[in-house]
Amino acid sequence: MSEGNMYSGNDPRLGLLLEGIVRLAAGDLNTRIEVSAARDEIDAVIMGTNLLAEDLQIIYEELDQRVQARTQQLNEAHMAMQHMAMTDPLTGLHNRSAFSSALNEAQANEATGTRRPAILLLDMDGFKAINDSLGHTIGDKVLETVANRISAAVREQDMVARMGGDEFAVLLPEVTPAMASSIGNRILASVDGVMEIEGQHLRCSASMGLRMADPGQRAEELMIEADIAMYESKADGRSKLKVFEPEMLHARQMRNQLVGELKEAISGSQLVLYYQPIIRLDTREIEGVEALVRWRHPTRGLVMPDEFIPIAEETGMISDLGGWVLRTAVEQLKLWRNDPLTSGHDFTMRINVSAADLQRLEFVEDVREALASAHLDPSLLVLELTESAVIQGNDLDRYTLNSLRRLGVGLEIDDFGTGYSSISYLRQLPVDTVKVDRTLLSALGSDPSQPALLAAVLQLIRACGLAAVWEGIESVEQAEYLLSIGCTSGQGYYFSRPLPEEQLTDQLKHHKTWPVS
Repeated sequence: MSEGNMYSGNDPRLGLLLEGIVRLAAGDLNTRIEVSAARDEIDAVIMGTNLLAEDLQIIYEELDQRVQARTQQLNEAHMAMQHMAMTDPLTGLHNRSAFSSALNEAQANEATGTRRPAILLLDMDGFKAINDSLGHTIGDKVLETVANRISAAVREQDMVARMGGDEFAVLLPEVTPAMASSIGNRILASVDGVMEIEGQHLRCSASMGLRMADPGQRAEELMIEADIAMYESKADGRSKLKVFEPEMLHARQMRNQLVGELKEAISGSQLVLYYQPIIRLDTREIEGVEALVRWRHPTRGLVMPDEFIPIAEETGMISDLGGWVLRTAVEQLKLWRNDPLTSGHDFTMRINVSAADLQRLEFVEDVREALASAHLDPSLLVLELTESAVIQGNDLDRYTLNSLRRLGVGLEIDDFGTGYSSISYLRQLPVDTVKVDRTLLSALGSDPSQPALLAAVLQLIRACGLAAVWEGIESVEQAEYLLSIGCTSGQGYYFSRPLPEEQLTDQLKHHKTWPVS
């Protein structure tokens, strides 16, 4: 074959070469062109094209692998972000957002037979005291421990979530009310056990609300009603489960209305103080009065503190309420001491102080200013504190109490005998006086062992260097028995019920001893 024929346009290899280049250009990198036996220049071009195709295929495969790897990394990062967005970082549980999504999904599914979704909502009791007194590090470990205990107490198909703070929720898919209550009580029992954390033996119970879901009910509504049931549990005592009932919703609505009205009462002139005398048992003279706040509601009449004090504590209004009581009571004592018709009585003013007051740095200054404004010696004011508020208090509480003692006001433990009473606690408490709860006196006369018990309690208080006031005295026999065992101060309906200022003022003007005949 001549050289001219070799490059002839009729050479079929040129057609194959052109077809191969077109396929490569179209993206078919697997294309290969067959090399002839001639091994001439055309074959050299074909071989070069095949080598180029191989290089392109290798580059493409490497690029494809990198794209796949990058896509996988992006997907994994997206999944990780989704997981983070749905997970509580401290406990590793689901968070509020994940719980809401799961609840919506559960409500979208048809209920089977008598089984339907249920929500358990629980809030820790006493966690704030642990967190405040031992620090957030210990507090976080308590929450982790609680999370593990809840998770261990539920079924595999149940969803546990931390809703924020010390509040947890459990979604129970397809349960009967009995099953839901059983799981809820199992959780409460597991949470209530003692925890050992960094050498500290701690106990932290929970209050729980249960809401069985009605078909088609919105998730937000279910959560609100579970929350209402949980707060009913907290109000009724610790470590209890309450099932939501429609009456609870009405009670919550009434409570919310009361919150708004209480704000107006504190800022207006609806609050009033009643005063209950504290009497020297030997002379029957008055040695103190306890100021007790009442609410003269414009439509409901006289509202007692048991109804509105818890609301004031929950909503943060207790400090404003306490401030009003402090100023009003101190001013009233000034009036009694300056009035010639009542100044013959020498007695102290006693007011109740909330745990929230001890947490306010400005509380000591409020007391100082109230006394200075009335020109009263600090020893004429006695602050009554609950036993639990003093014993469970943190460093700020102790600082406040010590500052009050330096100021010169009296400090008294109220309701002694209902909580943590023991010799070790009594010796450590920064107080002067103990007011013994009325329940210890109520059994006198019916329980043969009660007289010895009362004498032992009084001896214990005195051994700790404290004075004692006995409350709940309702008969002359009780008063005389207490005096016979050495108790010198008492309070109760036998001497006087709490009286409005006008009535007590009248008695102070005309009587030296109590009970008034």
